[in-house]
Amino acid sequence: MTCKHFGKCGACRVYEDGYEAQLEQKVGLNKERFLPYFQAEIEVFTSPTQNYRARSEFKIWHVEDDIHYAMNHSEHKGVVLIEECPQVNIYINALMPKLLEEITNHELGFKLFGADFLSSSEGEIVVSLLYHRQLDQEWQEKASLIAKELGINIIGRARKQKLVVGQDYITESLNLKGDMYKFHYIENSFTQPNPRVNEKMISWAMDAFSDAKGDLLELYCGAGNFTIPFAKKFDKVLATEISKSSINAAKANMALNNVENIEFIRMGVEEFVDALNGVREFNRMKHVTMQDYKINSIFVDPPRSGMDQFTCRFSAQYDNIVYISCNPETLVRDLELLTQTHEIKSMALFDQFPYTHHAEMGVKLVKRGVK
Repeated sequence: MTCKHFGKCGACRVYEDGYEAQLEQKVGLNKERFLPYFQAEIEVFTSPTQNYRARSEFKIWHVEDDIHYAMNHSEHKGVVLIEECPQVNIYINALMPKLLEEITNHELGFKLFGADFLSSSEGEIVVSLLYHRQLDQEWQEKASLIAKELGINIIGRARKQKLVVGQDYITESLNLKGDMYKFHYIENSFTQPNPRVNEKMISWAMDAFSDAKGDLLELYCGAGNFTIPFAKKFDKVLATEISKSSINAAKANMALNNVENIEFIRMGVEEFVDALNGVREFNRMKHVTMQDYKINSIFVDPPRSGMDQFTCRFSAQYDNIVYISCNPETLVRDLELLTQTHEIKSMALFDQFPYTHHAEMGVKLVKRGVK
């Protein structure tokens, strides 16, 4: 990838000698990091070298009467005005200059400070415009003209305010081992930013459960990114997530894919364990009969903070653990506990964020003594 802002823009930190060099550096770092727990080869899944991001956030910077996209400077020297961004997919890339022009022409730049883009692989786009002022009917009318002109959806956001022009989600299609799945990705909620690597990550996790039988428990299920494809491999899936909006999105995505063997529960891990052990009763669990489940596999995809000791010990009761981590440092910490009872069978590195030090890791663990 060639970008005129390399070395200044803070979005890309590792760029010397191109994509392969940054990947080699990333793989080497993580091989060494996990060496105490895993000495075999780590499987590596590459990213497209450019136009790989389907979600991106930019500052809007005002210079006299003009507005520009901007990113933080890599050396904390203010901001860098952005004229191009080869990270973003071709649809966002083509839209960016047109959107600024329309905002200027319709005089919607007053107190605008941010623009967030969310795109499907087919070019359906939601743009969130962020303001330090309340938005009125005039703003909505002008935004509607821009949305129609550019063929996009626009969200206006200000303090305690959200105005929707069109719809607040896009529909993404993922090809997972030859099967197509559809997902509604909602504006201002977490989605995987790199759809092609996301496909590889889900497919790897499905393969990691190739020998598993019965039912699956999933923690931190989000909007069902992994859950819904897993439903094809297991008899039943019980999935928990603490975010109400994510659970609602997960249920919508389940219906979108005509899947019926998943039970989504809005509950944190400790609450869920209390419910399992009969310590507390929850209305959210009253319709679930745990005796109907034969669970010996668990899937976890925690936030950057990883899992606490309580969750690690809870997970260790299951024969098969598949762990996707967006933070290798906390994964190392959690493996110190998990490898007391389980053996790592395979590891993978997913280059979700090229030209940065970040990597997503996948680990398959099987309880010692289980064939």
